Amino acid sequence: MGGIQGRVESALERLLPAGDIVPQRLHRAMRYAVLGGGKRVRPLLAYAAGELASADPARMEVVACAVECIHAYSLVHDDLPCMDDDVLRRGKPTCHVEFDEATALLAGDSLQALAFQLLTDHRLAEQAAAQVEMVRILAAACGSRGMAGGQAIDLASVGKQLTVPELEHMHIHKTGALIRASVALGARCGGPLAAAEFEYLERYSKFVGLAFQVVDDVLDCEASTATLGKTAGKDAANNKPTYVTALGVARARSLAEELRAQAHEALAGFGARAARLAELADFIVLRRF
Repeated sequence: MGGIQGRVESALERLLPAGDIVPQRLHRAMRYAVLGGGKRVRPLLAYAAGELASADPARMEVVACAVECIHAYSLVHDDLPCMDDDVLRRGKPTCHVEFDEATALLAGDSLQALAFQLLTDHRLAEQAAAQVEMVRILAAACGSRGMAGGQAIDLASVGKQLTVPELEHMHIHKTGALIRASVALGARCGGPLAAAEFEYLERYSKFVGLAFQVVDDVLDCEASTATLGKTAGKDAANNKPTYVTALGVARARSLAEELRAQAHEALAGFGARAARLAELADFIVLRRF
């Protein structure tokens, strides 16, 4: 994974606007929000799905950078005072603390726009219609029926006790939508897959997306701020519903393991082609940060 993370970091360095280009402060904020931190889970998933489909690494690189720009933008906006009001992200001050709220807002907006520019500036599929479909997939994952909608549900749920199905509905949108898009876009960079194969990848990405959030909820409860690189215990402090509040830590961990097993099962028909995706399911569930 380290080699791919390094490749993504180098590509992001190259594709993000340089900090000395006007408007310099905005471009520095964009680079600050994206570079030098994070697990790069979504780019790793895009690469792994592309590997399964025998995709050109240069295409996977662009898709990986696009989904990471979307993820970084969502974190910048989530941390704003009008949202989660946090001061630490990836082990350093959040973007609005390091710069200011207006610059952080514009940096997030610009990163979102850059993601779509990347998907249209580069040839990522053999057919134009396939590339248009990639743009549609990412747009849907970002919008009111995807990540933004999930965040809206999350904000409306503060102080409430949600059931597990309600939590699943929220996180299929808030966390899972971009994870599913990362897998879908990576796979579409390569050779054609059968409809059933895309369905198996959709099932896999649904399970790992939910597992990611379950583990996040557990780590927010158990890990330290230094380990996480963000403020630990924030969910409890803000009275937000989580898998831990719904199930307890032990049952939440058990659920993550069940989702991991289901993710592996969804990949069974691919054999060795899905080895990297299987490794990422393990990493997502067994991680400690």
